[in-house]
Amino acid sequence: MLLRSLLGVLPFAGVALSQAAMQYTDPDNGITFWGITDSAHSVTYGYVFPPLATSGANPTEYIGEIVAPLASQWVGFSLSGSMIKSLLIAAWPNNGKIVFTTRYATTNVLPDVYNGPIITTLPSSMVNSTHWKWVFRCQNCTSWEGGSMDPGAAAATPAWCQSTIAVDNPADPATSMVQHTDFGFYFFAFASAHVSASVYNNWAAGGTGGGSTTTTTTTTTTTTSTAPTATASPYDYIVVGSGPGGIITADRLSQAGKSVLLLERGGPSTGETGGTYQPNWAKGTNLTKFDVPGLFESMFTDANDFWWCKDITVFAGCLVGGGTSVNGALYWLPSDSDFSTSNGWPQAWTNHAQYTAALKARLPSTDHPSTDGKRYLEETSVVVSKLLNNQGYRNITINDTPDSKDHVYGYSAYDFIAGKRGGPVATYLQTAKARKNFKLQIYTNVLNVVRNGSQITGVKTNDTTVVGGFYPLNPNGRVILSAGSYGSARILFRSGIGPTDMINLVKSDPVAGPNLPPSSQWINLPVGYNVSDNPSINLVFTHPSINSYDNWANVFTNPPAADAAQYLASQSGIMAQASPRLNFWRAYGGSDGVTRWLQGTARPGAASVTTSYPYNATQMFTITAYLSTGIKSRGRLGINAGLNAVPLVNPWLVDPVDKSTLITGLQDIVSGMSAVPGMVMITPDNTTNIVDYVNNYDPSTMNSNHWVGSNIIGTAGKAVVDVNTKVFGTNNLFVVDASIIPALPYGNPHGMLMSVAEQAAAKILALSGGP
Repeated sequence: MLLRSLLGVLPFAGVALSQAAMQYTDPDNGITFWGITDSAHSVTYGYVFPPLATSGANPTEYIGEIVAPLASQWVGFSLSGSMIKSLLIAAWPNNGKIVFTTRYATTNVLPDVYNGPIITTLPSSMVNSTHWKWVFRCQNCTSWEGGSMDPGAAAATPAWCQSTIAVDNPADPATSMVQHTDFGFYFFAFASAHVSASVYNNWAAGGTGGGSTTTTTTTTTTTTSTAPTATASPYDYIVVGSGPGGIITADRLSQAGKSVLLLERGGPSTGETGGTYQPNWAKGTNLTKFDVPGLFESMFTDANDFWWCKDITVFAGCLVGGGTSVNGALYWLPSDSDFSTSNGWPQAWTNHAQYTAALKARLPSTDHPSTDGKRYLEETSVVVSKLLNNQGYRNITINDTPDSKDHVYGYSAYDFIAGKRGGPVATYLQTAKARKNFKLQIYTNVLNVVRNGSQITGVKTNDTTVVGGFYPLNPNGRVILSAGSYGSARILFRSGIGPTDMINLVKSDPVAGPNLPPSSQWINLPVGYNVSDNPSINLVFTHPSINSYDNWANVFTNPPAADAAQYLASQSGIMAQASPRLNFWRAYGGSDGVTRWLQGTARPGAASVTTSYPYNATQMFTITAYLSTGIKSRGRLGINAGLNAVPLVNPWLVDPVDKSTLITGLQDIVSGMSAVPGMVMITPDNTTNIVDYVNNYDPSTMNSNHWVGSNIIGTAGKAVVDVNTKVFGTNNLFVVDASIIPALPYGNPHGMLMSVAEQAAAKILALSGGP
């Protein structure tokens, strides 16, 4: 069971939280709870506390309830909003009874059984032919090893999770279980959810009926939860996903005077978005983990990794900024070739220059991000440049000549700004938020678009504060999916758009299935096909001059004191840059007549080492070699029975010439080592040649996480979206994210993607029939 961590107290300026706890009365027992009903799954979560202490410690218990349809095989929650180092409670029905478990985890693994809470199931619990209800008293439940929750908090954000997949052994509270199939957060003012001692004690003893509460509100006695009565306001445009595609598109649409709702399923990231997750050494500042470039490597080692989408089996960022808030921020301005017809783009997209220029004006790149203008930890650049100079490479400022990508190298370029993470969050989002016609709403998971045949009327979400979780469009309004290659594809599947095998998986799901349109309205498109990602291989070396920076092991918890102090003082020094230090490119003519490009990225440290050599870990550095433009290998992504997004067919080195080209590129890299005295390759070492190394390389570790093509742009019958990014077979549904890119660009695609968003927004605004 994986519950996601809270980043900060909400709401904050320009952002709304989609769900808020409300008071209701359970008619079966008369208990007044405060809670929500998750509209996506019709699960109610409710809690009530004894009175707050007038002095001394606050109460350590509460009464809770879960009411769920039988389709919810198990349900769980964390009142602290976190999985890591938090008390986790889950329950499920079994043979007419409720089985429950208390769990605790220090990392994102199956939580261990946790002893300490005393839980008593109360008499109004039941299981019938359609639902199950668990009413319980939870004592010693407000604190636990390493943490606690505050029953007097005026602003808290608990988490819930739900699964349509049963636990392994329903009779055993210690059973194993697979990861939840959905999750969410909501706003809860715990301070309001208290009743008098006499009322609470009556309920805690199994009694029923009402009584005087410590707050005066109107309650209902006709349903088990307060149904949302608000109808969401309509918008001209609903944009789904606040990654680079969504933010830039939403900004340009709102700039044009359109009313725009940007929905993000995760929470804040950088300090200016309301994020608060920061290292202890940055306490007292507005700098979060996502602001500090030097913390990039810790994104993959932090046990509290709430920023990754837990229902996508590859790395995908679920937070404001999407991947641009958690990646290494390598930023390559696109070349003409990247948008060429030979690279799969329609002719109308080849004139990208004006859109790339607009991007560059808003977001310039830098290859010296430290605010003092100096470069730090550059030993790796020096060593690798010597290796490449001996092979005919030339040194350039890469973004000064984006079309030069053969036998060139240069300092790594980023979209950092003033020594901090920049990207669309620091630029386009800020101008959008300043407009009254724009709204960003976080923790709002879009489940599917709602459509009547080809016409989209709005989106269905997990928001329990509006009727049906439904957000409508204005007349002639439009929905734009920007949820990423996996996220947008899954929303299409859940909306009856895509291959029949994927839609049938949705149809079989007891919760998502009823939201599908009739099968006569399904639209068969190649959603999930044509997927490409850079196959990448790591080579690990040592050299006496290298400083591996302790392999970035303690940058979040305990970096060198002088480096942390320098960064806090002026956003300068080592911590002002992510780990890459140098990049290079080379073109290779394949035996099939197709030219493929190899990109190299050099950085201090190493992710893993396999060697028979003794070596000095303080001298390690890595060259990662990627194949990019020209590769032929393609894969497929989709969903599984739990509706998690997964790769179905891996896209790496499927084509034999792709593989032989990468091998040749790796052999070329190491061929000049003799010209760099002291340089030793330790992975692979002299016991393994390059061919065997590639043949035995774990395919799952070839993932560069540069997924493109799952909603490919092109012509009817071959593609998912047309030249204006509109989904074929629909009137007003669009996709603007990496999934429409038909083939990999020369380098890391996020710079190209932002240019794509600039051009897509212009095309959508120019398209007739819109709001």
